[in-house]
Amino acid sequence: MRYISCVFVIKFIRVIYFAVIFSVFLKKKMYIPGDCKNCEIMSSAAKALNVSELENLEQNCVNVKYVKGDTIFKQGIFSSNIVYLTAGVAMIRIEEDDKEQIIKFVKAPAYIGIPTTFKERINQYSATVISDASLCIINTNIFKNFIFNNGKFAYEIIIDLCKNELELFNQYVSKTQKNINGRLADTLLFFANDIFESDKFTIPVSRADLGNYIHATKESISRTFSEFAEENIIKLSGKKISILNKERLKEISAFC
Repeated sequence: MRYISCVFVIKFIRVIYFAVIFSVFLKKKMYIPGDCKNCEIMSSAAKALNVSELENLEQNCVNVKYVKGDTIFKQGIFSSNIVYLTAGVAMIRIEEDDKEQIIKFVKAPAYIGIPTTFKERINQYSATVISDASLCIINTNIFKNFIFNNGKFAYEIIIDLCKNELELFNQYVSKTQKNINGRLADTLLFFANDIFESDKFTIPVSRADLGNYIHATKESISRTFSEFAEENIIKLSGKKISILNKERLKEISAFC
């Protein structure tokens, strides 16, 4: 019993420590008052709000600028806000026993961390921007009020959560049933089609992180890149990728 109490105290101190560190980090950021009524990338849920609700949202929302590598929120600290990514790309990862697993990449516009904020109140994963980014930080209580009082808003949030869940299911199938060639092909197509919307892009993470994401070693990633380049499927220069034969990449994704 005494051992359990000590473990609880240590975990509680850790949560408080990271909360203080993160709050100091946020104070250094530039806050810009929300301008929700004139937002050009308003979420489907926010579009369901009436004028009064949008004004309420503006009073409880700020826009924050982040630079590549900044932490949006840290696993293990208290969650008190809803995050809406308005520009840039974020990476979601989970840490366990000093090991890290990259779960997904998120491109704006998108909400981040809704399940954690509503259920646990302590972040169950970390989010980091992998490009310069802009985020709206929304008061959780206001967000909950919209869900309780505006059925259309709540419906759009449910749709968003369902979409994210299905994407994770598809990623799980890819990572567990395909070989390294198929998994890397999937990821390159994902970056080209969903993240950058271009067949020419710069991979936003290291090869080690890319290997972590698709459950492969850094060496396997490098070897497979070389094979794709030799077959003229891609052109590779450092982190810069040009997809030369997208149809062949799709075939590898489907059958490997």
